[in-house]
Amino acid sequence: MLKEKAGEIAGKIWVALNGTEGLTAKQIKKATKLVDKDLFLGLGWLLREDKISTQEVEGELFIKLN
Repeated sequence: MLKEKAGEIAGKIWVALNGTEGLTAKQIKKATKLVDKDLFLGLGWLLREDKISTQEVEGELFIKLN
């Protein structure tokens, strides 16, 4: 069940990022209405699949699609 949930959450994050130059974790949370736990579950899924890149910009986590 958690694996299915992770995939669904990853899809929401991907949709939020699609068509952008990237977003901060805060912006993704706002766009997807995800709580921290779910946000990081989805980001982990996307990182493992090599679908996103992350970096720290001015102290904030910045995420963009590969």
